[in-house]
Amino acid sequence: MQVRDVMSTNVQSCSVNDDLKTAASIMQSSDIGSLPIVENNQVVGMVTDRDMVIRGLTNGTANDTVRNIMTNHVVTIAPTASLEEAGQVMSQNQIRRLPVVENGNLVGMLSLGDLAVREQANLNAGEALTQISKNDLH
Repeated sequence: MQVRDVMSTNVQSCSVNDDLKTAASIMQSSDIGSLPIVENNQVVGMVTDRDMVIRGLTNGTANDTVRNIMTNHVVTIAPTASLEEAGQVMSQNQIRRLPVVENGNLVGMLSLGDLAVREQANLNAGEALTQISKNDLH
């Protein structure tokens, strides 16, 4: 089974010039905790609700732009990658969400929960979550 078989395709995103309030509104209305930052349909960053609190509110204002708080180094995966590979990437990089990129363009998002939905992926998701959670405790 491939990433494309379980990824979400209705992906919300924002641009580097959006302010934090706009990003927060998108997250709230979509009930999500992270957004890919996209320019010309290419992922240039990620921002999480935690980034907004830790980097945004403590260091800036709600009028600050996403560019100032986003993570620039974004790990992505191809839609043709196996679910096992996705679980390994998530575990190795301690991340719960992966933008899915094809030919440089954002085509979906894969979450740890997406992996867990598929019976054969439960072990991959479980292992990734175990590894991520171990490091959350430190």
